[in-house]
Amino acid sequence: MKQVLQHLRHGQLEVADVPTPRLKKGCVLIKTRVSLISAGTERMLVNFGNANLLEKARSQPEKVKQVLAKLQTDGVLRTAEAVLRKLDQPLPLGYSNAGVVVQVGEGVTDIEVGDRVASNGHHAEFVCVPRHLIAKIPEHVSDEQAAFTTLGSIALQGLRLAQPTFGETFMVFGVGLLGLLTVQLLRANGCEVIAVDLHKDRLKLAATFGAHTVNIGEEEDPVTTAHLLTQAHGVDGVMITASAETDEIVHQAASACRKRGRIILVGAVGLSLQRSDFYEKELTFQVSCSYGPGRYDDAYELQGQDYPLGHVRWTEQRNFEAILASMAKGQLKLNPLITHRYDIHKAEDAYKQLRHASDALGMLLTYPQETTAETPELLYPAHAQAAGRETTRISLVGAGQFALGVLLPELQKTTAQLDAVVDSKSHTAQHAARKFKACRAMTDPDALLHDPYVDAILYATGHHAHAKQVCGALSAGKHVFVEKPLALNEQELQEVVQHALAAPQQIVMVGFNRRFSPHTQRIKQALRHRKGALCMQITVNAGHIPSDHWTQDPNRGGGRIIGEACHFIDLMTYLADSPITCVSAMMIGDGAELREDKMSINLHMADGSIGTLHYFSNGSKLFPKEQLELFFDQKVIKMDNFRKTKAYGVPSFRTLRTLKQEKGHKEELQAFVQVLQRGGTSPIPLPQLVNVTRASFAALQSAKERRFIDIAQTLTIPEMTTPTHTQRTETEPYSPLHP
Repeated sequence: MKQVLQHLRHGQLEVADVPTPRLKKGCVLIKTRVSLISAGTERMLVNFGNANLLEKARSQPEKVKQVLAKLQTDGVLRTAEAVLRKLDQPLPLGYSNAGVVVQVGEGVTDIEVGDRVASNGHHAEFVCVPRHLIAKIPEHVSDEQAAFTTLGSIALQGLRLAQPTFGETFMVFGVGLLGLLTVQLLRANGCEVIAVDLHKDRLKLAATFGAHTVNIGEEEDPVTTAHLLTQAHGVDGVMITASAETDEIVHQAASACRKRGRIILVGAVGLSLQRSDFYEKELTFQVSCSYGPGRYDDAYELQGQDYPLGHVRWTEQRNFEAILASMAKGQLKLNPLITHRYDIHKAEDAYKQLRHASDALGMLLTYPQETTAETPELLYPAHAQAAGRETTRISLVGAGQFALGVLLPELQKTTAQLDAVVDSKSHTAQHAARKFKACRAMTDPDALLHDPYVDAILYATGHHAHAKQVCGALSAGKHVFVEKPLALNEQELQEVVQHALAAPQQIVMVGFNRRFSPHTQRIKQALRHRKGALCMQITVNAGHIPSDHWTQDPNRGGGRIIGEACHFIDLMTYLADSPITCVSAMMIGDGAELREDKMSINLHMADGSIGTLHYFSNGSKLFPKEQLELFFDQKVIKMDNFRKTKAYGVPSFRTLRTLKQEKGHKEELQAFVQVLQRGGTSPIPLPQLVNVTRASFAALQSAKERRFIDIAQTLTIPEMTTPTHTQRTETEPYSPLHP
């Protein structure tokens, strides 16, 4: 299918071929008929993409501060890689879509195939949208009109914050598309409106909707006009729907207001506020958030948890419905706002028009109706031809930031072939497959399980999915590399073990990369002849993650101890070369917003070694993230952030310095691929994976219950091997693209 993508690094806009999105639970799959280009937002994104790096930096000062902080901890190379990687990812454009439902997901009971709906879907032939981000289109509302629903809801949410009452006077700064919708909604609420802009034609259109106009391009003064039309009282409120870098608009808005007036910012302008403007009149200033309550709340948008109508009257979905109802009643006149129509294949011409034509207002993209949804994968024949018959083929599921920035670049350096990239976001799968020369881009991970030419699956998905995905892959006869954690609870862990024991020829590996780091290997070599037990301390300056982030959710991310601290638990048991037998932990006391990510964990190993992990999220970003200290046999080794490792009292040890952090990702993937191709035992034996996973569970339990947890291994797990990778039999028809 076709989708409009903006490349932020070099500014190219592309109508790309991408795989059709997979229908998900709680969602509907929509075949797009019309989508609306948001002139303000999308012009800004396109202009940002076409700017040079210096201009990009100047427009995002907060991002620059983050980059400078990362430079101090991660070094120049890692920071540069992170910045360029972020800019390299294409951005899907569009968020105001109208189409017809072609598939309905599990849990959606009030939408049927064939229903016309409006949504916040992108500019794409098919979009998969959660139920709370769509609304049915009334019978007498056309597809073109319905395409304005999302933008209209943004205007409506601004009005709800302003709380206009019949007879009040409002000023609207900026009468582009959003401003003209705001003018009409204010008029429908019985308000007098003063429209302010410098575009003569847009002001004429505002006048046809009943607004008084002020043309600042002809040096007309909005403040003077406001006082003339309100008997010198000032307007009751101001809606700022303009886009400008200057803060003069806010100053003029405050000057035009009466005492205790209100100013609502819906657009984007400079915000160097002058205290006197607001102090003397006791003005209210508020920034409006998108379509309304529920926006950016995953529980509402993705998990389908609605807000009770009695407590939250107007959610974003109910705003959608209200806008569509106003269209059906004729309260919103949308046809005069449409200035251009383009077929989706001509979208590049549309955006050129958007950037350079001052008359561009309501620009619609239309879509061919003969397109079917049967395009679940996108094939790359040139990439596939490079893969030989005997090549080990690995597919990736989950092309997020970590996979794009770390896993795929390192996998590309091995002798394995990247067969498929699977991601729920079509454009992400396409971008990763194209960049890393995969044979296919897909949105359905289950299709890999039935493909005889996929040897192994690399899962870099949400933590809650790991155990189920590992079990499914093992049952399908696939080798598995899964990012940490292996499981979120004991029940999931037992299921993984059972599936692993039932498939002894299959490799299960978890991404405990730090044990493979050159720094760790140098330390391991120095420990070969130790006599006594190890005393280890790891300090992790983990950094703050908000409580509503998915990693903090015990059901989705498992929390940061299970989800990330397992890395360092594995590192200590690997260095000691002994399993963990007992765990105790303490977390910060009551009163903190989050307690479980500020914890000290004590580990006792079977050989008598001990380790302490300080995992803290309340430190400065300027401090190194990871530090390791080992004490043994009157010797000390210290590793600083996987960039420098130095020994004290170890004569043969040479200090190791690396230009950038070397955390072992390259080495772990090479080890995994080598086992698949040559045979042998798993790079990390299953008993160790189980032991480390249980230790992370025990740490959380110990901190909560304030007691020691004994995790001595009671389950006997036989050593697992995999045969040398062999040619596929002639009875299996070979295709370099698809079985």
